[in-house]
Amino acid sequence: MEECAPTEEDRDEEADLLDGSVAGRLYRWARWRDRLVGAGRGAASVPQRQTRELGAHLCGRRLYETMLYWETAEENPSAAEHLVEFARIWKALPKIVISRTLEKIEGNARLVRDNVADEVAKLKEQPGKDLAVGGAGLAATCMKLGLIDEYRLFVSPVVLGGGTPYFPALDERIDLELVETQTFASRVVYVRHRVSPAR
Repeated sequence: MEECAPTEEDRDEEADLLDGSVAGRLYRWARWRDRLVGAGRGAASVPQRQTRELGAHLCGRRLYETMLYWETAEENPSAAEHLVEFARIWKALPKIVISRTLEKIEGNARLVRDNVADEVAKLKEQPGKDLAVGGAGLAATCMKLGLIDEYRLFVSPVVLGGGTPYFPALDERIDLELVETQTFASRVVYVRHRVSPAR
């Protein structure tokens, strides 16, 4: 999701691929918007439901820049209803943008320059809804710091053989419990895993 801004043209995109990559060379398989919000085409779609249930979304710089599209998507008179719905949900959601290079941010967002571990730990201590982390680099940092409780992936039926890995090299394995799966007509499979308690 963080490789480029969504447009009507097919572009390099981030997706969870069968070989564990999230983005890479020559991946021009599906339109970014349709992969994200078109799976259910309605109020019950998984991405809309998940986003509606969040208290905040942590984004790296590139994902934040890509998702800026949704700040004005509902103003497009020809936008499909499911896209307008997602735009409204996303626009209302508080975003925490982790970046050392951004000078300014827009919409319902605040900028954090460093100390990712401290920021996420403070957010997790607060009562309220779940937090989401997006962007391969930021997610990798949170994985290495042991800050992720669940993994929710939309896996596309594509093997690139290279690209940006979704899971970074770790010093210790992470045991997971399968909580939920769903297969869509697009052949994308949604999987939700919870981190197993330490033994």
